[in-house]
Amino acid sequence: MERVNITEVISSGAYATAADFEQIFTREMSALYLLSFLLTGGREKAEECFVNGIGESAKANRVFKEWARSWARRTIIQSAIRLIAPLQHSDRAMRSPSAVGTMDKLPIVSQAEVSAILDLSPLERFVFVMSALERYSDHECSILLGCARRDVIDARARALQHLGQLMGSQKSEPGIGPEDLAVRNNAMQVIEWTIARYFPVRSWSRANALSSA
Repeated sequence: MERVNITEVISSGAYATAADFEQIFTREMSALYLLSFLLTGGREKAEECFVNGIGESAKANRVFKEWARSWARRTIIQSAIRLIAPLQHSDRAMRSPSAVGTMDKLPIVSQAEVSAILDLSPLERFVFVMSALERYSDHECSILLGCARRDVIDARARALQHLGQLMGSQKSEPGIGPEDLAVRNNAMQVIEWTIARYFPVRSWSRANALSSA
């Protein structure tokens, strides 16, 4: 009986607690808020998404501690999907007035890339952030967004085409060196290059998480 109790204590200690998630949201507030902002496209919705993510993460049941950071990011994405309903909006996004004020607080090197992402339609924006920045597979994106895998592939293609046109138009800007131009030749690379510092490398298999959720 004693051995069983010890095993149970060790097992329970392997899972993240509400306090662990609160610490993650406090320590990585800037990164998680940026994720919320990129998905929702406005300050008010981003703040609501961020707060919802805290609550949903705290209620998570039996999530391993080493998965907690990625799980927190997943709750942000799920919250944003509920708030924005990207499948219901196929047109280009209308820039929220609150987005301008938030953009001004970002590092200068990131503002052009963030602005380009916000100009995508909601579905294109969600697919690009989830697949290119968060590294979700097409199958994972389709599950969370509630659409066909082909819709995910098509939305990402449109997003990359739009971003490529926007970033390509900046090649003639003064002060851009050869190395910058080389990066700007690929829309996905230029976005990742400037935004990746805010998006930690995924540390667990989301496929496993989705199957166990």
